[in-house]
Amino acid sequence: MGKGFFRRKVDSLLGVDINDTAIRLVELGRSSTGYSIQGYTTQALPAHAVVDGAVLDIEGVGRALQTALSRLRTSARGAAVAVAGPSVITHVIEMDAGLTDDEMAWMIQMEADQYIPYPLDDVAIDFQVQGPSAQEPARVQVLLAACLKEQVEAREAVLALAGLVAKVVDVEGFALARACGQDFASFTPGHRVDGAQWAVDAPGMGIACGLALRSFA
Repeated sequence: MGKGFFRRKVDSLLGVDINDTAIRLVELGRSSTGYSIQGYTTQALPAHAVVDGAVLDIEGVGRALQTALSRLRTSARGAAVAVAGPSVITHVIEMDAGLTDDEMAWMIQMEADQYIPYPLDDVAIDFQVQGPSAQEPARVQVLLAACLKEQVEAREAVLALAGLVAKVVDVEGFALARACGQDFASFTPGHRVDGAQWAVDAPGMGIACGLALRSFA
């Protein structure tokens, strides 16, 4: 049914933030004292390669990602990437409590055209139960996330050109919310990272950090 917007813990991942102007990469580690920044870098994109979150020039973005990876000097090949822009839809719905995941998935497929203004065959869909409804204890709130498959596939193709594999496809807003729950400017710098420079650059790396945190979710 879905593309895994809410998929759980995976192996250590690179956070790959692809926006309209640049790619931002972050590699995180974790120890008993908290998170560490193993490496990070930013690479400008060709003009109009990404517009309103839509990847229009897969090869151009792929080359930029290759350049960024060569500077990062990492052996990691799994990545978390985010979809963004008008092709992404999120919606909170209510469903009966006690339904299995398969039952919820079937019901969402049957009712998705109420929330998604695209042909369902063209859309990747995922969902996550948020908790009980405040109004009706016998029902639960479910967060629905959907995106045009062509934008998911475009990001996967960009990663593949750089030798990376998309282990997680997230939603940009979810990644940013995850980062906001952390003081990532205070993450311990690894041996490849200039701590003073990271303190300056950290505010612009929020989405990439939020994606990399999927390694530990």
